Amino acid sequence: MKKFINNIDDLLADSLQGFAKAHADIVQLNLAPHYIKRIQPTAASKVALISGGGSGHEPLHTGFVGKGMLDAACPGQIFTSPTPDQMMVAAEAVENGGGVLFIVKNYAGDVMNFEMAAEMIDYPSETVLIDDDVALPKNHSTGRRGVAGTLIIEKIVGAGAEQGMDLLACKALGEKVNSVTASMGVALSCCTVPALGKPTFELADTQIEIGVGIHGERGRDTVDLVSASEIVEQLMHALWDDLKPSPKQKVLLHVNGLGATPLMELHLIYLAAATFLESRQLLVTRSLVGNYTTSLDMTGCSITMTLLDDEMIELWDAPVNTAHLRWGC
Repeated sequence: MKKFINNIDDLLADSLQGFAKAHADIVQLNLAPHYIKRIQPTAASKVALISGGGSGHEPLHTGFVGKGMLDAACPGQIFTSPTPDQMMVAAEAVENGGGVLFIVKNYAGDVMNFEMAAEMIDYPSETVLIDDDVALPKNHSTGRRGVAGTLIIEKIVGAGAEQGMDLLACKALGEKVNSVTASMGVALSCCTVPALGKPTFELADTQIEIGVGIHGERGRDTVDLVSASEIVEQLMHALWDDLKPSPKQKVLLHVNGLGATPLMELHLIYLAAATFLESRQLLVTRSLVGNYTTSLDMTGCSITMTLLDDEMIELWDAPVNTAHLRWGC
């Protein structure tokens, strides 16, 4: 393992301090317990959006704190849920009279700890649970995982909160976007967790993992490496079968790098995915390509498709000013 590390135990704190210093015009870091909050003041009664999860997925979630998105993010250790006290203190720091909306990826630790925090804070709160990963069946024992579609929900709901939607309206909006969002990933090689010092699983040079998770979990199939277009076909058929879009449906197409895949390859993947949709009379109306929900240094990508309506397009286009998503400001 070769990593830029001083001490494994200090990696998260060192990284967060560097992130906060690099983006001091947008965010502020609290170290004990860890959370990142936006600097720009919010309007009275604005709903406060808080998300979080294990580190190693950067820029999710800390990179999306700022105007038009999250008010705070709570990072746990690598691939480890943040603790309830992080959410509680973050809520106290950013709640401004409109209550708190927790945006939570569907992993057992995250769900349990955010539920505990919601029970312990003194403010009205609601939760949106993200479960966009179609690699798992809908009737899976723990439900589907929350993956790259999380960004889509955070952006659209963040814009709604910025425009004055109340707590229940923000929750309903988040659940609507989640219900029309589907994602699926593929890995060419697994990630290396620093504390472990070796890849979570091994793939032969001629193998890929279809349906991989963002914590180094194996996918649903280990298959032979084929062309990029053939890989995209497999992923897109899974998204299509889940969402069952109608002809002329407007969609947002998000190709997300898992940490170690060059943009050259990600744009190739985007072309194949967009061609798949356009050949079936769908309208790719909004796009996002890049590393947004990563898995440390995993080589691979995921594809996310969201079925859009006019309200969602307007909110997606609304101004946003965060470290890693910024337009219209």
